[in-house]
Amino acid sequence: MKIGVVCYPTYGGSGVLATELGLGLARRGHEIHFITYRRPARLGFFHENVFYHEVDSGADYPLFEFAPYETALASKLVDVVENYELDLLHVHYAVPHAAVAYMARKILLSRGRYVPFITTLHGTDITLVGSNPAFAPTITFAINKSDGVTAVSESLKKDTLSSFAICRPIEVIYNFIDFERFKRDNKEHFRRAIAPNGEHILIHVSNFRPVKRVDDVIYIFKIIHDQTPSKLLLIGDGPERSKCEDLSRRLGLTKDIRFLGKQDAVEELLAVADVFLLPSASESFGLAALEAMACEVPVISSNVGGIPEVNIDGQTGFTSGVGMVDKMAEDVLKILDSEESLRGFRERALAQAARFDIEEMIPKYEAYYEEVLERSRVQPEEPVLDC
Repeated sequence: MKIGVVCYPTYGGSGVLATELGLGLARRGHEIHFITYRRPARLGFFHENVFYHEVDSGADYPLFEFAPYETALASKLVDVVENYELDLLHVHYAVPHAAVAYMARKILLSRGRYVPFITTLHGTDITLVGSNPAFAPTITFAINKSDGVTAVSESLKKDTLSSFAICRPIEVIYNFIDFERFKRDNKEHFRRAIAPNGEHILIHVSNFRPVKRVDDVIYIFKIIHDQTPSKLLLIGDGPERSKCEDLSRRLGLTKDIRFLGKQDAVEELLAVADVFLLPSASESFGLAALEAMACEVPVISSNVGGIPEVNIDGQTGFTSGVGMVDKMAEDVLKILDSEESLRGFRERALAQAARFDIEEMIPKYEAYYEEVLERSRVQPEEPVLDC
């Protein structure tokens, strides 16, 4: 198959999944075309069967206060589909990609070609952006007009169906992990550099948006730090970083907290960690937690959204209500109580992560693509809304 992939090319979960899925499909012989405004963060400079098409929004035109990215993207989709003879488009994130894909499909149909598109919902496009009434009609229409719709967790599927008047079935295909990359390699030399006196290492990875509650991570660490020698690694960047740096100074923790910014090789940092902290106010799935678990790092998390589908309370770590900092810290100490306890949580975290192996999930996407393509061959026209 020749597949066009549209995503946000940033460090967020949707861009990571879209890129890893595309690369996995390319390894299986499919021709993948990434179409976006910047090279995706996890897309290297050359991969067999992989193409990258940059979208030029015409931002230098003085008439526009804001660049008309959606119009430029729709035109680029039409161009790539026609010139590379794509079979289908897979767009990640409902806003604005599903609506743009619909526009591109209409243009292509006017030229005598029907190219179906699949929309994958990732979370904030539904739970945050989608909750804005100004976006609701467009999101509802674009999802319903998609030839196929997938969600990355049962929780997200439920939220979508309860928030919008969706007429189409939603297929749940979980996020996944590439065990070729995410595994607990021996990095003892690296660990000694971070924790030279054998301190425990806690870690958090996110885009530092308010919904991630990174300040809770620091408060949890403060409680742990007061009871046992420990270090905290904070990976990522975003609007809350300066606030969190200031908080770490006020709590007297600057010597034991490292703000490492965005990291491409996050798996090397996970490989030296003892516990992963994810106290988010909202998570459609929790890909960062899954990556940690693949590296045998137990997870302390909130119990919102799709997280409990990944992090099993009392088995692979612990879950708590949002903001329950004291309990989360108590649960960290339970895991770190002994080497035997930590080893048990590590083993169960790895076993749970294995359920989300990329090699298990890619065939599900392939089968879904084939199903959508077969429907479009039988009835080559846009889906009829039968609400």
